[in-house]
Amino acid sequence: MANAYLDELFGLQGRVAVVIGGTGVLGGALALGLARAGAMVIVSGRDPARGEERVREIAGYGPTASFLPVDVMHRESIEKLLAAAVERHGRVDLLINGAGVNSASAYLDVKDEDWDRVIDSNLKAVHWGCQIFGAHMGEQGGGSILNIASASAHLPLSRVFAYSASKAAVVNLTQNVARELAPMRVRVNALCPGFFPAEQNRKILDATRVENIMRNTPMARFGEPQELVGATLLMLAPVAGSFITGATYYVDGGFTAMRF
Repeated sequence: MANAYLDELFGLQGRVAVVIGGTGVLGGALALGLARAGAMVIVSGRDPARGEERVREIAGYGPTASFLPVDVMHRESIEKLLAAAVERHGRVDLLINGAGVNSASAYLDVKDEDWDRVIDSNLKAVHWGCQIFGAHMGEQGGGSILNIASASAHLPLSRVFAYSASKAAVVNLTQNVARELAPMRVRVNALCPGFFPAEQNRKILDATRVENIMRNTPMARFGEPQELVGATLLMLAPVAGSFITGATYYVDGGFTAMRF
């Protein structure tokens, strides 16, 4: 009885989900979580080898999954992704905008090309995903989009200026797009992870910064990728999340709460 009730609330049976950035550590965990909740998942990214590896991992649990390539730096690539997904499954009900990059340096050393690359990947690509997939979802009568932001959207962090600015903008964009698409029954929310072992974190963290993060996180540890799945299901599930839009959920071990 309890499982049937939870399936009713959080189940994604019959839903088609596209996970942009599903070839990464966090995006891959979310793709697996959606699949285990019953969704037909399209893992999307720039690396076919990693994408197919993720598909095989998901297949071990039984759900349907496949890989489609995308380069989020180009609008037409995202348009082709939607077209291919619709050709394959007939529709797309759920989208996770999870691609992202980072660049760390002292502020006075930030290069224009690095700033532009981070903003384009982390913000412009999210806008394109919301616009392109949101229009499709509105035409089909509804859907749900989850944009991956960051705890750094709320708090300043040293040496990641473009990244923090892009993620703060993603939160604001999410709120505005949620209001715009609500009459079309398309829900748009944002997930803000704290410090997780994703590629961009591994590249910029030294021992001193790890120690500082631990000291300022009440739970005194990094998050594990699967710990993002519960909040993701809440926001994407058509029943449990039916009245949730324009929301921003922090999954950060209490990091942001320390700074209020």
